[in-house]
Order: sequence, then structure tokens, then C-alpha cells
Amino acid sequence: MPITLDIPAAETAIVEMTNTFRAEHKLAGVTPNPLLAAAARAYAKVLAARKGELSHTFGGTTPATRVNAAGYAYCQIGENLAMAYDSRGFTARGYAHLTLDGWKESPGHRYNLLMPEVTDIGVAVARSGANDPRYVAVQVFARPKALKYTFRIANRTKGAVAYTFAGEEHAVLPRQIIMHTSCAAGNISFKLDARSGVGRYEARDGRVYTLQPRQGGGVTVAVGRAAATP
Repeated sequence: MPITLDIPAAETAIVEMTNTFRAEHKLAGVTPNPLLAAAARAYAKVLAARKGELSHTFGGTTPATRVNAAGYAYCQIGENLAMAYDSRGFTARGYAHLTLDGWKESPGHRYNLLMPEVTDIGVAVARSGANDPRYVAVQVFARPKALKYTFRIANRTKGAVAYTFAGEEHAVLPRQIIMHTSCAAGNISFKLDARSGVGRYEARDGRVYTLQPRQGGGVTVAVGRAAATP
């Protein structure tokens, strides 16, 4: 007699094992979110009804549109899918181990498991049918729009300063202040001058990076916090 999977226990185990894996890589854990779980559950049922045919875009939807439809405003998102079958059935932790191991071995799925800025997770498992022992798992990671990073770059020098952030080239003019809002942290690379070279800084929420003239020539960067808004 095949073991009938305890689906709620399997979903809980997937979340626990995901956070254990993230902790092994010095990353913060993710918190179960009911809206993400609802989006995952609805899509798991759709995929299960298709007898295990997996796609991130079935019916013209995407992880983004499905999460939005569930009422979750995101600024970063990732989705993992899996299908497993065993004629003997699964225990909850056995199924979770099998699913996580598969995701860890796949570069794209592993990338999602280890997204550093995501904070929330939704997991759902659905069976293909009463007489069909295939199970589909949907795992959704996200960071809410409310947690966007914001930082400023202020130029107190007499010349324009070029810099790169998130793979894009920018320039801040003299006496100009530029505000950046981003879903993901990153590095800022300032092209200072021949003497100072390139200055690389980790972009952090609420920081101000002030470009100042260096005594004797050149440019230096002072890092401080933005003033609180009353």
C-alpha cells in the first residue's frame, strides 16, 4: 500500500529545509507569506491537473502576474517547480528532501534558493489525482515592494563624476543629488580620477554617498546616513 503524502507537513518541511540551506550559506531565512502561499497553491493545482507537465508560463501567466493576482506587491521574485513520483508513496520529509535535493542540483533553482534579498516564501504541493501518485511542488520567493532599497549620491565637487550601479552607467553633475531606488542591493563603482582610481562601495539602504574634493587634488567619497524625514 503506497504511503499517502501528508501535504501540509511536506510544505512545512520544504520551508524548513530551504531555510536550513540558506543558513548554511550565511543567508537570512525566509518567512511564510499567506499571499505567496495562495499564489503557489493555485498554480500547483493547475500544474497537477496537467499531469506533471511543468511550465512557469502556463496559460499566459508568469510568477509575477500570479503573485500580483494574489495581492502581493513585489519588487523581486523567483519561482521553483518540481514533480516527483514514487509508486511506494512519500513521507513528508522524504518528499521534501527529494524536492530540495533536485533544486540544489539545478543551477537555476539553486539560484532562487539562495537569492540574498528575498524575505518571504510561499510553498504548495498538489497531487495529480486520487489514482495518480505524482506530486507537483511550487515554491515562490519574493521581496515586497515596501522593502525597496533607497540611497543617494551627492556631488560636492566642481566636475561630473561617472559611476555604475546595477550594470548601468550614470553620471552625477556638480551640486547634484541623485536618488536610487532598487529591489536588490549591489555595488556602486565611482570613476573618480587618475589619482584616486575607482572607488567601489556596497549600496546600502538609507545611505548618502557624498563626493568631495580631495585636498591636493582628486575626489574622495564620504558615506553617511540620510537625515530622517519628519
